[in-house]
Amino acid sequence: MASGSIQYRTEEEIDLIRASSLVLAKAHGEVAGMVKEGVTTRQLDKRAEEFIRDHGGVPSFKGYNKFPYSLCLSPNSVVVHGFATDQPLKSGDILSVDCGVFLNGFHSDSAYTYPIGEVAPEVLTLLAETKASLYKGIEQAVSGNRVGDISYAIQNHVAPLGYGVVRELVGHGVGAKLHEKPEVPNYGKRGSGPLLQTGLVLAIEPMVNLGKKDVVQEADGWTIRTKDRKPSAHFEHTIVVRKDKAEILTTFEYIEKALQ
Repeated sequence: MASGSIQYRTEEEIDLIRASSLVLAKAHGEVAGMVKEGVTTRQLDKRAEEFIRDHGGVPSFKGYNKFPYSLCLSPNSVVVHGFATDQPLKSGDILSVDCGVFLNGFHSDSAYTYPIGEVAPEVLTLLAETKASLYKGIEQAVSGNRVGDISYAIQNHVAPLGYGVVRELVGHGVGAKLHEKPEVPNYGKRGSGPLLQTGLVLAIEPMVNLGKKDVVQEADGWTIRTKDRKPSAHFEHTIVVRKDKAEILTTFEYIEKALQ
C-alpha cells in the first residue's frame, strides 16, 4: 500500500497539506450536519464530493484503485472501505465516514465515527475510547520516537478495555501520494519501527472493534467487516511530527460544531 522511501516535508509543503486538510475538515463538517436517521450514505457521498470540488479539491478516494466513491462509509460492523448505498441510516446505527482531499498536489486524510439516534451505551463507549486512543497515539508522534511508540500507545489504551485492535489495516504516511511510507500499525512495541523525525506527515487511524480483532473482506473486494459482526469504530487525523508536540493538520472542529 505504501510506496517509495520515507518523505520529510518542507514547511512550504506542510502549508499545502494544511490547506488540503482544512478543505477536508470543512467537508467533514458538511457531512456531519447531514448524518441522521433517514439519510442515505449515498446522499452524504454526493454532498462531500460537491463540497470538495467547489473548493478546488479532488476527492482522494474516488478512482483510487477503482474505488467508486468519494467517501468510505462504514456502518456498524463494517470497519472501513464501505460503499455508499441507498439504505437509510436508522437509530442505533454507527457510521464511520473516512474522507481524503487532494489539493495543491497533496493529500490529506481523516475519519470520524458517528452515533445515530439511540445507540447502545457500550457502543458509545467504544466510540469515545477509540477517539481517545487516536490522541494517545498522536502524543507519541514526536521527533526521536519511533512508529512503534504510536502503535503501542493506541493498543495500550484500548486493549485493556477488552476491545479488538484491527491488525490488517494501518495508518500511513501521507503527502504527494495518498499512502506513503511508513505504515503505522495500531498495535506494536515501544521503541520499534522507523524513527520519527520533524516534517514526517502521517495519517494515524485507530480501527477498534467491540469484539475480536478478526476481520473479513466482502465480495465487493473493498468492504472490510468484523468477523464476529460486532461494531467497529474508526477515527483518523493527518498530523506532522514535530520536536516537542505533533501538529494536527486536520481538525474535528467543524464536525463538532455541526453536531451541537
